Amino acid sequence: MEKLEKYRHCVRELLLDCSQHKPAHGEIEVERIFDVERDHYQIVFLGWKRQTWIHSCVIHLDIKDEKIWIQWNATERDLAAELVASGVDSKDIVIAFHTPFMRKFTPYAVG
Repeated sequence: MEKLEKYRHCVRELLLDCSQHKPAHGEIEVERIFDVERDHYQIVFLGWKRQTWIHSCVIHLDIKDEKIWIQWNATERDLAAELVASGVDSKDIVIAFHTPFMRKFTPYAVG
């Protein structure tokens, strides 16, 4: 349980830091979504850019079976490396948006 709490803390701190950067153009809100009960964590951009409605999941992380699954990362940040730097074991990180075949060529978990 201690490991799970540590990973939850690392994910929340990472997303709080990531959410400090608002898009430069448009009236875009940055929403942090932390579902601690089910271990789903997201950053969503929403609002208007000129006449276009923006609703985009920028980052999506889940914690499953005591591993952090990076479901989506539409930023230039290396979230996995930042998690490792915060104390998460690289074997407890899954780059979920890579195919299972490609995951085995990374220093992270396959699944």
